[in-house]
Amino acid sequence: MVEQCTMRPRVPPADDWGMRPLIGVTTSEMRRGELATLRRHGEPPHPEMALGITYLNAIERAGGLPVVLPPLPPESVAPLLSRLDGVCLSGGPDLDPDAYGARHRHAELGPTEPALDAFELELVRLADARGLPILGVCRGAQTLNVARGGTLHQHVANHRQAQLATVPTHEVAIALHSKVGRIVGRTRLEVNSFHHQAVDELGSGLAVAARADDGTVEAIEDRSRRFFVGVQWHAETLVDLAPHRSLFRALVRAAGQGQARQLLAA
Repeated sequence: MVEQCTMRPRVPPADDWGMRPLIGVTTSEMRRGELATLRRHGEPPHPEMALGITYLNAIERAGGLPVVLPPLPPESVAPLLSRLDGVCLSGGPDLDPDAYGARHRHAELGPTEPALDAFELELVRLADARGLPILGVCRGAQTLNVARGGTLHQHVANHRQAQLATVPTHEVAIALHSKVGRIVGRTRLEVNSFHHQAVDELGSGLAVAARADDGTVEAIEDRSRRFFVGVQWHAETLVDLAPHRSLFRALVRAAGQGQARQLLAA
């Protein structure tokens, strides 16, 4: 059984917050705006960003300072990244098959947001070029693969659980000598599952770090990089379990190392 721990780490004093690595978290979910204030003033519904607070809590618990990244035009990505020490890509809608050159669209393909895809892919490519630590979660892992030139299975069956996100429902086998394996300290790990797309052809420089028992890719990584990791499960909802919490700690640690290098070079 996986060890469970509910103890929160020490929250630093206020004067320490400025030194915590700044981790940008993408908001991949868009929904129709239904704010009561807009309805009262006769405003039409506007698209709203939606992001689970669990991502932000996981990063804060790991010692980072999370900041939410809206889906801005691609030309805004470079100045945005200049202020960040690391990036976390959240879950969200299906990536549009056009993003990876697929000729056909699967009948089970869900709604897509091509403008959101363009922003996140540009974010990954520039962050990757700058050597920033990146953690991709669910859709985020798929985005990492596509940004490196990989492709996706548009639909895989039996990978959406009915149980709560805090409940692991299946195991993954973690590759020996992988970064993910060293981080979580396991060769098998219980995870949750809320996806119907998955990595197909690997992007450039990437390796499979974990698979489900049916062969589905569950984690990818670039072993030449300080931290470039994607996990198909929603680790942010499992941070009371030490192996999943360690993924966010590793992200924040790598971001802090980069921050220290920048300060020494200044």
